[in-house]
Amino acid sequence: MEYQNLNAEEREAITERLDLVTERIHELAAEPEVCEPFRAYFKGTAAFIVKTEEVLRQVLNDSFCSQNRETLQKINEALYDDILPEHYKESYANPDYACITLGEEYGTLLSMLYAELRSLIPYAYEGDVEAYTCFCELFIQVYTCFNDEEGTTPKEVQQAIYWFFHDYSELFTERSICEMVDASRDFFTRIVMDSDLQDLKYLYYYGEPIGENEIRMAEYMNQLPQEKIQAMADTYTEGYRIGFITTGKDLSIKSTVNVEYAIGMERMVRAAIANFEKMGLKPTIYRDAFSSFRNRGNSKRGCYATSVNRQFDYDHKADKAVYLDKAFVERRLETLRTVYEDKKELAAGYAGPAVIEVFGEPLFEPENKKTACHYSDKQNELNVYYASQAGQITNQYIKGEERSFTIIAYPLPQIGSNFEEIFDKTVELNTLDYTLYRDMQAKIIEVLDQGVRAHIRGKGDNETDMTVELYRLKNPQKETIFENCVADVNIPVGEVFTSPVLTGTHGVLHVSYVYLNGLRYENLKMTFEDGKVVDYSCSNFDSEEENRKYIYDNVLMHHDTLPLGEFAIGTNTTAYRMAKDFDIADKLPILIAEKTGPHFAVGDTCYSQTEDTPVYNPDGKEIVARDNEISILRKEDESKAYFNCHTDITIPYDELDCIYIERADGSTGDIIRDGRFVVPGTEKLNEPLENKTSFPA
Repeated sequence: MEYQNLNAEEREAITERLDLVTERIHELAAEPEVCEPFRAYFKGTAAFIVKTEEVLRQVLNDSFCSQNRETLQKINEALYDDILPEHYKESYANPDYACITLGEEYGTLLSMLYAELRSLIPYAYEGDVEAYTCFCELFIQVYTCFNDEEGTTPKEVQQAIYWFFHDYSELFTERSICEMVDASRDFFTRIVMDSDLQDLKYLYYYGEPIGENEIRMAEYMNQLPQEKIQAMADTYTEGYRIGFITTGKDLSIKSTVNVEYAIGMERMVRAAIANFEKMGLKPTIYRDAFSSFRNRGNSKRGCYATSVNRQFDYDHKADKAVYLDKAFVERRLETLRTVYEDKKELAAGYAGPAVIEVFGEPLFEPENKKTACHYSDKQNELNVYYASQAGQITNQYIKGEERSFTIIAYPLPQIGSNFEEIFDKTVELNTLDYTLYRDMQAKIIEVLDQGVRAHIRGKGDNETDMTVELYRLKNPQKETIFENCVADVNIPVGEVFTSPVLTGTHGVLHVSYVYLNGLRYENLKMTFEDGKVVDYSCSNFDSEEENRKYIYDNVLMHHDTLPLGEFAIGTNTTAYRMAKDFDIADKLPILIAEKTGPHFAVGDTCYSQTEDTPVYNPDGKEIVARDNEISILRKEDESKAYFNCHTDITIPYDELDCIYIERADGSTGDIIRDGRFVVPGTEKLNEPLENKTSFPA
């Protein structure tokens, strides 16, 4: 239970713990009683904690938000200063520096601890005294190890961290679940709805690193007319509502929607929240992952600012390796079930996420550091096991057949000097005439439904040569293989997709470059046999081993193989033209990039956890290709059916030669030839490919 909800006795007890531990930390900030090289580490870390405590005390006495913008900005900058790229070389958050200064035995562990203690920032801003105090006590416990007359060992330090996360698993699990399903946890909602959005000091209420992206985005949103803001919000919330209608799900039984957005977009978010409330939905908003317990360093989710240092994020994405073992996993699964059972009514009311993505950050190619934490093979297996079991538990309380989602994307100011123009074009992109695309995509599906398999080939240097086995229709008059995706859950419009039959699906998928979940891949190549990945490579690093590990960690998600969960044809040539005109193809999010060419997804199908729920195209035909040979295993053993990941890989039109189907009688039907659509009635899709200024209405 959070501080503001504690009774007087409980408050007194946690306040006493806070006072005792912070008093000790102040002493360490002055002069820790350990020898070098550890003295500097503990003194510097204690000084950082003191900075966060100053924020916490101000939050608790309601004085924090009364300060002027300049003061709030200085506080914010001081908390993130040492992990800025220009200072990172000599930061204990950098595992290389920590190992050089503290020794390899302790450097990786203490760098992980330093990164973990940065959780104190959000806990201070939110006034979460209990969680804040727990992390401070962890710091003192580790310090005590080094202050012991008999000395310490790396194992003793590791065990202190291990038991911390084991013992407080329920506390942290409760926080993360309630932030998703409980609208009364309204820290972020109050910022959005109650702040004077014209006074940008509100940006510093979050406790996230506020930089040029956040400031310029807020300034830009403030200058837009309310009509445009409302139209953007309407597109977003209507996509969400329609997603329930098209899948036959009852929105009226739901009470909350999880709103995800980038800081700076509060005007649109405020209008969206008002729209959702008219649907009977209250917002829940949670913070982007800030602890290894919440998978810090992976993709941005929740409410977030752009990263101050993506190398820091990458260096610490596997910090859980310090405490991940079978006992911890079982403990966490136990607490997950316990918390969900306690919050089952709130969980049942959760309708799903409504996501606002952003794009436009400079390309990032990470440095792989041996000094960073890395998962062992056994730990990779445990991560996969946990994801599978946690997914099953979550689906018991938040049923897949009852929830939906929507996702939309906008550019960041960081995308370049023509940000405003790109933003306007993106708004146009998000509001394209869905009926036009629906009708053209229906014509494409008509041809695809005639096929027993599809063939996809690249051109030039692109080595793609894929054969995709298709579901066999039993009643073509009432059934279809491909979903006609318009502007509902995935905005903008523009794709048809299916769950391929795995047996018989084989070949090579290749792209010259692609940007997946914030990471760039050069010459990504994946080989499939019977619909499963059997080989993979890229050219990001000098060594084949590093390249394979990069894909294994970030695409395969620590699975030895993954099935082909989706085959799709993107039809949004307008998005493709926009990317070409502004030279931002490598900065598009998957959400938009997947609409700019054929794409393949490795992992679960698009119907994961909802395979038994009928889905229909606008023409009334049921989409029957919702399962594959892996997902159907859920009927026997759900743990074998899902991988809890789905990564789209798109071939751009200019690397594409052809897509055609093969019918049962051996005849063929063309969809695309030489990178152009050839199905009669789809000619308009080629206009943006030929005309640099064409943006079809």
